[in-house]
Amino acid sequence: MLSHKDCGKIQDSYTLRCIPQVHGAVREVLAFAQATVTRELNAATDNPLIFPESGDILSGGNFHGHPVALVLDALAMALAGLCGFSERRIERLVNPQLSDLPPFLVKEGGLHSGFMVAQISAASLVSEAKLLASPASVDSIPTSGSKEDFVSMGWLAALKVAQIVDRLAVILALEFLCAAQGLDFLRPLKPGRGVLSAYALLRRHVTHLEEDRVLRHDLDRVLPLLEDGSLLAAAEGVAGPLA
Repeated sequence: MLSHKDCGKIQDSYTLRCIPQVHGAVREVLAFAQATVTRELNAATDNPLIFPESGDILSGGNFHGHPVALVLDALAMALAGLCGFSERRIERLVNPQLSDLPPFLVKEGGLHSGFMVAQISAASLVSEAKLLASPASVDSIPTSGSKEDFVSMGWLAALKVAQIVDRLAVILALEFLCAAQGLDFLRPLKPGRGVLSAYALLRRHVTHLEEDRVLRHDLDRVLPLLEDGSLLAAAEGVAGPLA
């Protein structure tokens, strides 16, 4: 407590100190969605269901897509929240009012924009993700002469969550770029071994930003490392399993 006697920042923001709770909640939704989709993919959805051994022919509704539509909508909301969670950490990195790092993570701010546009891009992607997170499963429109009077709209739910995943990948890649730049300014301090390993891998593909350049090229180098699990593997290789 005494170390914070004259400190103007008594507590970290939620996007730093609540990572286990927020990321953990997202992981639980992902596990639930995975279990539900796996079960439904392996379920019999014919109508009627025919059982040759007993001779039973049973009409039912196993074909209805509501179980999948609901979990995809839940996953969309969880991932859209994760988009916003990541973007707020980007803001904390680029905003000198929220950290002791240079403005927009560049040595000569004002002359160079640094990672300012990275945060702007992330904010735009978060806004798109929020709109896409609106649930599809509640938007039923009767069809087939109202025999199909409540439909799941599961296909739309799947399309939306796929688009959110794409946006989340870009936002996380932008956060990796900003975080690596921030670490450069904190030398000679060193992060934990897991972070340091992931940082070293990223720096083999993207150099420190000294002056403005097209960040799209950096992003294109980081995205594959994120999507194929290389960054995660680099951290887990020295720190152990993170899942």
